[in-house]
Amino acid sequence: MFFDWLTSSHFVMLGLLLLFAIAHSGLAALRPWGEKQIGARLYRVVFALVSLPLATILIIYFLNHRYDGLQLWQLQGLPGLQELVWGLSAISFFFLYPATFNLLEIAAIQKPQVHLYETGIIRVTRHPQMVGQVIWCVAHTLWLGTTFMVVTSVGLILHHLFGVWHGDRRLQVRYGESFDSLRSRTSILPFWAILQRRQSLIWQEFLRLSYLGVVVFILLLWWVHPLLIRAAGSLDW
Repeated sequence: MFFDWLTSSHFVMLGLLLLFAIAHSGLAALRPWGEKQIGARLYRVVFALVSLPLATILIIYFLNHRYDGLQLWQLQGLPGLQELVWGLSAISFFFLYPATFNLLEIAAIQKPQVHLYETGIIRVTRHPQMVGQVIWCVAHTLWLGTTFMVVTSVGLILHHLFGVWHGDRRLQVRYGESFDSLRSRTSILPFWAILQRRQSLIWQEFLRLSYLGVVVFILLLWWVHPLLIRAAGSLDW
């Protein structure tokens, strides 16, 4: 049959992505209420206990089924393609894990707070995680070329586009005119506010230990990447 390539894994992946999106964005929306009920630190722990297992399941399932479905193109033999994919992936992590994140707050060691940032990567784009996810999806879709990868990329990008609207809405409700002022000086599209002279790029803001940490993380991920694939393959998911 024509649709023999449409394996059940395509629908399972969409379901997992939808479940993660509902849990992640839902808990983010409930944050003001939840912090009043149980406190900021405990709510951060609850957020992590829900989000991290779902994210782990997503990653394992993706690794085990990334070649499912129809092979739309096969470019892996092209000279320089592997280096291009790795380069784009590295760039994506600089957006996915911006230095504006306070690791002590993420770990709930310090009291987690909502911040209005306008430094570093935020000068490039107000939504670096969305930009990083799009770059990662483009790189891996180019490399794998399967319908399963296309479905995964579409789901991830749609979730992060929703996150752009949802994140701006929550900040506007919380900060009002202060956020409106920040929004007027930043852009969603990378470098657009800079090109329009609404924002300036200050390179010194990138000379921080947190950005060095991102570099170390990228190198570590490059080293353990084959191990992660083998470990995921040992699970019959």
